[in-house]
Amino acid sequence: MYIEILFRYLHFISLFALVASVVGEHLLLKPQMTRGEIKRMAIIDGIYGLAAILAVGAGLTLWFGVGKPEEVYTQNWIFHTKVGLAILMGLLSIYPTVFFIRQRKGDAAELVTIPSAIKWTIRMELLIIFTIPLLATMMARGIGRF
Repeated sequence: MYIEILFRYLHFISLFALVASVVGEHLLLKPQMTRGEIKRMAIIDGIYGLAAILAVGAGLTLWFGVGKPEEVYTQNWIFHTKVGLAILMGLLSIYPTVFFIRQRKGDAAELVTIPSAIKWTIRMELLIIFTIPLLATMMARGIGRF
C-alpha cells in the first residue's frame, strides 16, 4: 500500500512539474529572444522532459505494478484517450525542444526570431495538458469502461 502511495505521489508531483514547465515556456516565449533567454528555455524544457519521464515511469508502474488491477485501465476507452493525448503531447514537444537546443549556442546577446509554430505547439500542449485531468477524473468515477 505504501509503495502505491509513493508512486501516486511521484506521478502527481511530476505532473505538476510538467504543467509548471509548459506554462513557464508559454509565459517566457517572445517573438524574438536572445540566445541567453533561449538557453533558459532549454533548461525549462529539460525540466519538462525529466518530469515527463518520471510521470510516464510512475504511471506505467501504477498501471502494471502496484496500482489497481491492470484491467481497470486496459478496459477503459477514456484511459486509452488519455494515454494517446500524452503521446501526442510528447510528439508535439519535439519541435520546440530541438529548436531550443539548436539555438541556445552562440553570442548570448544575439537576437533569434522564434517561429510562430513554436508558440502554437506550446499552446496545443497546454490544451492537452489541461484536458488530461478531466479524463482522469472521469475515469476515476468509472466512466468509459468497455
